Amino acid sequence: MNRAVVLFSGGMDSATLLFQAATQFDHITALSFRYGAKHNAYELEACDRILKHMTSRGISTPIEHRIIDMASCFTGFQSNLLKSGGAIPEGHYAAETMKLTVIPGRNLMFLSVAAGYAESVGASTVLIGVHLGDSHIYPDCCEPFVKTAAGAIAFSSDNRVTLLAPFVNSTKNEIARIGQILSVPWHLTRSCYKDQELPCGKCGTCTERIEALGSIGVVERKH
Repeated sequence: MNRAVVLFSGGMDSATLLFQAATQFDHITALSFRYGAKHNAYELEACDRILKHMTSRGISTPIEHRIIDMASCFTGFQSNLLKSGGAIPEGHYAAETMKLTVIPGRNLMFLSVAAGYAESVGASTVLIGVHLGDSHIYPDCCEPFVKTAAGAIAFSSDNRVTLLAPFVNSTKNEIARIGQILSVPWHLTRSCYKDQELPCGKCGTCTERIEALGSIGVVERKH
């Protein structure tokens, strides 16, 4: 069986990745994390909405959703993205203030868990939806990190697990175009970093989302 583990946060990138993977693999585990971020609960709600939508649309690839609780692992970590941190900065995603939302080692930890889980269930591939716009702010989203992590995962699994990041050199606008072709339900996804039910429309990830969806003619109301 051609089986994959997809890191799934409920945002634009991971939703597009999941829809794409559903056309390429026989079985998928959508792996989400509970890790103490301000927006974490809203992300997981979005994951649930998207998966229910995929089921209602009759997508034939079996998709299992697994949520890993890693909140205790991030206790004491410094980041404004965490509930223990300061305010979420507003402004463009490329602004230097967005570096306040970096969580040290987050993707390294997530990928370690995903790789171990993949090896345990016989999945040959782990997929992560990092993209070109992430790399300016988040060092664990850039191509050199992905290549290094891929090598470590290959070694640790005796080449049984491969890491893929198909969007690592794609812009957010390009991901939006791919997702549009795949009929990703943008209205069900969640991008805002703030601890509030309605997206703020002002933080970096909201701004980037509005611009990307606008590039394909999808207009979202700013809250």
